[in-house]
Amino acid sequence: MPYDLEPRLLRAFAAVAEELHFTRAAARLYIAQQALSRDIQRLEKAVGATLFTRTTRAVSLTAEGARLLPYVRRVLAAYDELAAAQAGESRPLLVDVGGPVSTGQRVVTAAREAAPGLEFVARYHSGLTGAAEDILAGRLDVSFGRIAGLAPEVQERLDHLPVRLERMAVLLREDHPLAGHDAVPVGALRGETVYAGAGNPATAEWTDLATRLFDGHGIVMAEPFPGIEGAEEFVRVVRKRGWSVLASVEFIEVPGMALRPLVEPVPLSPVSMVWRRGLRHPGVDALRTAAQELGASQRWMRPEGSGWLPPGDAEAMGVVG
Repeated sequence: MPYDLEPRLLRAFAAVAEELHFTRAAARLYIAQQALSRDIQRLEKAVGATLFTRTTRAVSLTAEGARLLPYVRRVLAAYDELAAAQAGESRPLLVDVGGPVSTGQRVVTAAREAAPGLEFVARYHSGLTGAAEDILAGRLDVSFGRIAGLAPEVQERLDHLPVRLERMAVLLREDHPLAGHDAVPVGALRGETVYAGAGNPATAEWTDLATRLFDGHGIVMAEPFPGIEGAEEFVRVVRKRGWSVLASVEFIEVPGMALRPLVEPVPLSPVSMVWRRGLRHPGVDALRTAAQELGASQRWMRPEGSGWLPPGDAEAMGVVG
């Protein structure tokens, strides 16, 4: 095998191997599908092996392709590390915090105060499923959310730091009978229809967590609705449709609606800081330090009350017992 393979060819191979679809891989790399096919052909010629089996219906790795993939991933991680080292502190870190009122926003704010020489650019796109895709494609550096809700093959390419077991809440119309309570028992929502992002592929991990909670308590998932971007648009849609909304205690204020924590039990939303495996940047270190210090001072990993958390999430967050 030649020792001077171009990184572009390796990235093309990795993208097709992960997507198993040339059109999606080309879109992920922002190149034409024909150019991607040429790059794969060049790589196959260089290594002297067929890497993919292609039919009109499916793309799959050959045995040689499967053998090569982990090596390519390590090489690409090394390239990313080199690029980060060359950029040093000059390259801004792009961080998706989900919303202006969120655990991620609090961590970024603390990191900015502790490391004023670094630049953290916040993005407000809800959903770790969508953010993880951007992280792996190099379009985003860091995000926050439920790591256990991602596919195993995605998780293995990411690093994460458990940050917070965030109490879940419900957003209710002010005239809702339960809005007068200081807290809402989960069982009191039996028969209610509650919105939890169904239909938005970017927030699939949140919808999955809601499904697990709702199934045990007779709560109905609201029908799929197109993804909503931005706080103002979310407020408009929620008020117009009169939804009750599954949320967390860190949430924007919605006029005409009341946010109430859920109890009996206390359902928890597991929040991790997530970044691409192998990424080296001083901003990542600053964010990790800020998250750990905030978590310790605010007892973020030790919420009060009897918490509900799916077993896979408990394992991912390092929760024992």
